[in-house]
Amino acid sequence: MTVYLSSIVGSASIGVYALATENIVIIPVMVPQEKAQEYADWLKAQLIYTTISGSVLAGALVSANSNGMLVANSIRGEELERIKKVFTGNIAIMEGKKTAYGNLILANDKGAVVDPRFKPKEINQIADALDVEVVPCEIASLPYVGSLAVATNKGVLAHPLIKEEEKKTLENIFKVPVDVGTVNCGIPYVGTGLLANSHASVAGSMTTGPEMFVIEHALDTL
Repeated sequence: MTVYLSSIVGSASIGVYALATENIVIIPVMVPQEKAQEYADWLKAQLIYTTISGSVLAGALVSANSNGMLVANSIRGEELERIKKVFTGNIAIMEGKKTAYGNLILANDKGAVVDPRFKPKEINQIADALDVEVVPCEIASLPYVGSLAVATNKGVLAHPLIKEEEKKTLENIFKVPVDVGTVNCGIPYVGTGLLANSHASVAGSMTTGPEMFVIEHALDTL
C-alpha cells in the first residue's frame, strides 16, 4: 500500500496545509517535526519545515514542481531562507492581490494548468518559474484547478465531474493519464485532501479503502 492516511493539525484536509513535489515536501511548523519527517520519508522527499506568510496553509498558498515555486509577496524573509536551504529551483515571488497559488495552479514537471482569470503577464511568470507550458483551464467548470485535482509525473486524479474536453487538455499538458476520484469519504476537491508524487501519496485520514485503491491506480504508485 503506497497511500498513507493522516491528518494535519487535526484536519483531514492535508492538501490545504502541506505541499509535495518529486523532491520536496513543505509541512507547517505546527506539525511535530518527527511527524513532518515521516511525511517526507514516505514521499522520498526532502522536508521544508516552515509556515508560509505566517500561515499553516502552505498547501493552499504555494504552487511548485521540481523546477520552480510560486509564492505570494507576503512571504517572510525567514520563510524564504528555509525554503532556499532545501529547494534549488526558481522561486517566483508574485505581485498582486492573489495569494492562494496552491489552489489556482496545478502542475507537474511537464506542464501546468491555471485559473483562467490569470492575466497573460501572470501566466508568463508562472511558465518562467515552473519552466513548463502553462494553459488556462477549468476542471468540472470550476476555476480553482489546484484544489480540484492532484498531478504527478505518473498521473492525474481529478474531480469526478471533469468534462471530456477538460480531461483531454490535462492529458495533453501533463503527458500522463487522467482519472477521477474523491478523498475523505466523498470529497471531490481532491487537491484539498491529498499529497502525492511519483513515489507515494498521503491522503486525509477520512479517505476510504475504495478511494485509496483509485488513488493508487490513478497515480500509478502501486
